[in-house]
Amino acid sequence: MKSFGWLRELAGFILEANCPLCQRSTPHELCQDCQRRILRCQLPEEDRLQAGQPPVFAWGSYRGALKQAIAVLKYHNQPQVARPLAQQLASSWLAGNPPAPLTVVPIPIHVRKRQQRGYNQADLLAKHFCEFTRQPLALEGLERSQETVAQFTLSPAKREQNLARAFSLGKAFCNQPPSTPVLLLDDIYTTGATARSAAQTLRRHGIRVDGIAVVARTSRD
Repeated sequence: MKSFGWLRELAGFILEANCPLCQRSTPHELCQDCQRRILRCQLPEEDRLQAGQPPVFAWGSYRGALKQAIAVLKYHNQPQVARPLAQQLASSWLAGNPPAPLTVVPIPIHVRKRQQRGYNQADLLAKHFCEFTRQPLALEGLERSQETVAQFTLSPAKREQNLARAFSLGKAFCNQPPSTPVLLLDDIYTTGATARSAAQTLRRHGIRVDGIAVVARTSRD
């Protein structure tokens, strides 16, 4: 069997790819060093839940390596990064919340942006989140019915106006509303305009929204 050892080594080398954050070779989605750097962005347990309408559960602070990881997921065609980020979010969520059934609904992006990007990062995060938490997933619970200006270019007041009618009820809920409350899921929480607009759309149709879970939250200062 020893004569085939070189084949196993070659197979291991071929299966390795470059870490999308630092370009080091790694057999995982992210190298161990970058995973450690991301973990340093984790919020303290007492700061993960933020009161609001809807309430926000955030795993980390939007800075450093976590900010870089979200950027390569969204803008550099690195969908595999969603899995380790969703796993961290799911682990913290399970540790900090009672095991109540919730239907997970990712925040949608407009079809034109999805075609350009190739995927919706919130969909990928939600799929992996549900793999770990075993919560039901409704990928088409919401639909982005209007294409909007990028939120980061606008003031808080303009963000609310920008998203006033951006969402509509998706195919998954048009004929059969969920039997449990909804947990919205997204990559980043900033001013909350997106989450509020999405929650209001669901509530107009009598669907209860218990909160939003996000990988990262910007500073409240």
